[in-house]
Amino acid sequence: MQFGLLPPYRTGVTADPEWITAFARAAESSGFESLYTAEHVVVVAGYTSRYPYSDTGRMTLPDDADIPDPLDLLAFVAGATATLKLGTGILVLPEHHPVQLAKRLATVDRLSHERLVVGVGVGWLREELEAMDVDPATRGARTDECIEAMRVLWREDEATFHGRFFDFERACSFPKPARAIPIHIGGHSEAAARRAGRIGDGFHPLGLDDDMLATRLDQMREAADREGRDHRSIELTLGGLLDQLDEERLATVEKHGTTRLVLSTRERDIDKATDQLRLFARRFIG
Repeated sequence: MQFGLLPPYRTGVTADPEWITAFARAAESSGFESLYTAEHVVVVAGYTSRYPYSDTGRMTLPDDADIPDPLDLLAFVAGATATLKLGTGILVLPEHHPVQLAKRLATVDRLSHERLVVGVGVGWLREELEAMDVDPATRGARTDECIEAMRVLWREDEATFHGRFFDFERACSFPKPARAIPIHIGGHSEAAARRAGRIGDGFHPLGLDDDMLATRLDQMREAADREGRDHRSIELTLGGLLDQLDEERLATVEKHGTTRLVLSTRERDIDKATDQLRLFARRFIG
């Protein structure tokens, strides 16, 4: 199992170039596999949508938290590192147009020497989707179509796609990614699990207890089997807190066949954060 990192967004350091460079390099030198970024194009002040991963219904981030564009941030990190994988956890896919996003993802993947892992989800913040002129009721269908359209653009020299939301003909989009960019499906719902089984290269479930995770994994495997896919080829990415991982939790995670564990840190001081990564690595990475 590999270990990834999600930087401490709530502290504001992800928009600090010196901090995030030092953090990414420390992660790489300590043996962490990947660095993950999050996305909110906007957070509408006073939102009433319920955040599904907190008992309060509110994000742990303040409304005015620095949340850099996830792909721009990964491109910056790519230039400061050599081997660290670059993940999104999670892109709110209905807010993106596949023609533009396919080009951005292919560019980052090519220039980083194929280090990109794209985690996508349908989004939960209704007010954000509406600010992007996206009908929240269509977000699942738009996500499916966006994935299909991007794969056509990456695969075909003159790409043609006719869908409900997106339509293009003989579109030449270059550079092409040098390999099939892995797309991992994030979320906590049955729909997310089945989407991962149908069309995902990975499943990145969020906020599930152990029993519900087992249920969602069964649903993912059933969906893959119905599509004639080998569910064993679908990577599983789980999350947690860096300072709360112990051997018992690690054993629980491993029993599900987890590919990677993306851990969040809450440490703002870069020296302390670096020490935390190195201590963790000695204990769990070796």
